[in-house]
Amino acid sequence: MKIVHIADTHLGANPHQDNTWQIDRAKELWEAVERVVRFAEKEKADLLLIAGDMFHRQPLMRELKELNYIFSQLTHTQVVFIAGNHDHVKASSYYKTFEWEKHVHFLASPTGESIYFEELNTEVYGLSYDHYEIKENRCNDIVIRDKSRINILLAHGGDEKHIPFSKAELSAKGFDYVALGHIHVPQVLIPGKIAYAGSLEPVDMGDEGVHGFFLADLSKEGCELKFIKCAKREYRTLEIECDSSFTNRKLLNVIQEDMEKTNAPADFWKLVLTGFRDEDISFDKEDIYALNRVVSVVDDTKPDYDFDKLAQEYEKNIIGRYIQNIRSDDMTDTKRRALYFGVKALLDEMG
Repeated sequence: MKIVHIADTHLGANPHQDNTWQIDRAKELWEAVERVVRFAEKEKADLLLIAGDMFHRQPLMRELKELNYIFSQLTHTQVVFIAGNHDHVKASSYYKTFEWEKHVHFLASPTGESIYFEELNTEVYGLSYDHYEIKENRCNDIVIRDKSRINILLAHGGDEKHIPFSKAELSAKGFDYVALGHIHVPQVLIPGKIAYAGSLEPVDMGDEGVHGFFLADLSKEGCELKFIKCAKREYRTLEIECDSSFTNRKLLNVIQEDMEKTNAPADFWKLVLTGFRDEDISFDKEDIYALNRVVSVVDDTKPDYDFDKLAQEYEKNIIGRYIQNIRSDDMTDTKRRALYFGVKALLDEMG
């Protein structure tokens, strides 16, 4: 039996909506779901499992209709999904009344329910969130009814505020496969048994690395998992080591050259500037952000002071005495940082 396991699609989110790069991330999240559905159709997958946070917030009626249409293109695949903390089922939620295609099944109960597919001899269990935070492990109350079947658990969470289950607790329940959501980085907790699919596309700057979904070949004899990369873009951290020769223009050129070397023109960039800079130079972050798809800039550079010259120039005031007291033959990193930042603060104070 073939299973496609996805999670955390976060439809309705719009990362970097104020960007100047003409990139519509909200649209790209929907396109990622369409790619998965086309993949499932091509592979003739038996199940498409969605482990929560299909939407980034309460879905609109028109959004449910759009998603239902996408699912309607599946001719072989049964879809089973739960609501996560972001799209939890409120009293007024359209989830409560929406009529899905016959092959789309929403496990809406906050305490747990299941659906049995006789032709697959497979029962899928799961529960949906009814609040943004659920601090008790509601998965504990879900019990397998028939161990002769292939039994699957859909669950969302794993931290102290969102159904705090543990790997050991999930494993002890005896499911043939546990399809998890909530953690945006794909990871296998127990090979062939328990896995987080991660988000299809990165939705915030903390979602570094590859993103996609799992394709599982599952039977009572075991499960083989294969990760399928799906995301159109990634977040990448790029560290630029500077020295005293760097001007603003040189920095921009080096950044662009290093970006091109990675051969990742579609990705988003988190820049970290390290090393030293000329004491008369201050790097202009606005110019750096103006580069294509730069989403974060951290300047950890230190001024490359000529401490011998400064000690001589200011030998009769606090700056000179500070340099003499801090400098030694065994300069640790802590002392070096204290020297740089202390001198900078004193020079800034003097104007």
